[in-house]
Amino acid sequence: MNTLSPQVARGVLESPSAWLRQLAETLRGAEGIHALAIDTDGIDGSEDNAGALFAPEDWARARAGGLDPVDYLSRNDAYTFFAALDDLIVTGPTRTNVNDFRAILLLPRTP
Repeated sequence: MNTLSPQVARGVLESPSAWLRQLAETLRGAEGIHALAIDTDGIDGSEDNAGALFAPEDWARARAGGLDPVDYLSRNDAYTFFAALDDLIVTGPTRTNVNDFRAILLLPRTP
């Protein structure tokens, strides 16, 4: 399994969706690992989404749909990547910018 890039580890990818896209590439559909990343103000950088979510099956859906996650990260275009998967989280502006929120859910492996 890959590790997070030095950019992500240092927090250079400030957009929650960009961080999540990198995590998705790292996990590559690992069983039982779900994640989401959002801005509490409802705006992910300059886009109209608050963030995005990613489930294990989304990696295969992306590849089957002709999406190259590495290409989207190199172009800093997580928005289009998650929009194509219908995985954007859109809340509208909350006018409360507390912090970025990230959550990773680890489900037990099935025997």
